[in-house]
Amino acid sequence: MKFSLLVAIVPEEMEQECIDAATEAGAVGMTLMSGRGIGGERKKTFFGLTYEGSQSVMLMTLEKGLSLKVLKAIRDLLSPSGEDSKGLVMTLPVEHLGGIDMSQIKRFEERLRHEA
Repeated sequence: MKFSLLVAIVPEEMEQECIDAATEAGAVGMTLMSGRGIGGERKKTFFGLTYEGSQSVMLMTLEKGLSLKVLKAIRDLLSPSGEDSKGLVMTLPVEHLGGIDMSQIKRFEERLRHEA
């Protein structure tokens, strides 16, 4: 079985929506981290204070076939009807993996059997 690492960087206020979309698409677990980003545009200031939007970084180890479904679900939230995206989502191939919960492997295998 091959795996992918899905990385999603989303606005903090959209975190729960993205968690729900990923779960509905088949993700069974994820790691969430807080982050800040530096973009190409100048940061907004208000009374001399710089505003930096908070972001959530979501990491998911998924079966390769499932990763595209989850990616599309999150992408559709971040960029509805082709608008400018509010975040970033990507997958990376996983070459070696250790420590994954075996119940997660069984769920991936069950899903593959049902879809076949």
